[in-house]
Amino acid sequence: MTRFISAQKAEIDVHNMHKEEARRYIERFLTRANGSVKEVTVIHGCTSGTVLRDMVRKGLRHPRIKNKVVGLNDGVTILILT
Repeated sequence: MTRFISAQKAEIDVHNMHKEEARRYIERFLTRANGSVKEVTVIHGCTSGTVLRDMVRKGLRHPRIKNKVVGLNDGVTILILT
């Protein structure tokens, strides 16, 4: 599920997705997102394991990702975009 918080911020929830399904979903969003979107909060959860968290924080690559910020909640990673 994707929710736009403002013209520059979006939120993506990938709970309950398999690793590759979540990767494709996030990559597709980043490719299609308007250039004005500069920050994407990815909600991957943390209670049912670390597979999604590790994929987002360590394995996810995309040309628009400038930086990754660990949220105060361990189930969230913030992507800073170019």
